[in-house]
Amino acid sequence: MAKKEKYYVVWAGVNPGIYTSWTECQLQVKGVEGAKYKSFDTRQEAEQAMAASPYDYIGKSGRPSKSTPKHSEDAPLPPCVVENSLAVDAACSGNPGAMEYRGVHVASRQQVFHYGPVYGTNNIGEFLAIVHGLALLKQKGFDMPIYSDSVNAISWVKQKRCKTKLPRNEQTEALFQLIERAELWLRNNSYTTPILKWETQEWGEVPADFGRKKGG
Repeated sequence: MAKKEKYYVVWAGVNPGIYTSWTECQLQVKGVEGAKYKSFDTRQEAEQAMAASPYDYIGKSGRPSKSTPKHSEDAPLPPCVVENSLAVDAACSGNPGAMEYRGVHVASRQQVFHYGPVYGTNNIGEFLAIVHGLALLKQKGFDMPIYSDSVNAISWVKQKRCKTKLPRNEQTEALFQLIERAELWLRNNSYTTPILKWETQEWGEVPADFGRKKGG
């Protein structure tokens, strides 16, 4: 299924306007005091919002207002959570089975990247999601932490090795090549991005959760 296109209105930022990717939007608002922005599903909605006051769509803090349907459905974030952060998660139908992973910007709940489905395990997906996030944030120069709810994946990243027991064969060869690229990136790159544990029991599901029960 093709990814649904989003439109990002930046009322206050480096260059106010309408952008078609979260990355472009981030470049306009990152580090800008008083930045005001919001995502919309259609260009028509975005153009109407651009011509109106931002406070018709967002709260005084710059966050979407509670009256906005899209964001009122999202659970409020705990005060200890860093809102300008990236959350990652994986889902797997079976163990192993069809695996996919993604990264979501916590404050806006907008998907930043997605990969899969491909044959693998949930732990592999969690590991690859963190490394994908680290590489993307370093490439774009964004300074924000990454949240993951996987203790195993966080440990594997710190050890720079995906310690999966999944057999390497013809079915999994492409996945293992991806794992090797991720391990190579970890060995060859330094980063200052904090990798933080998302405390699911206290905070609820991680914002990147796929909304279905994950395989092991």
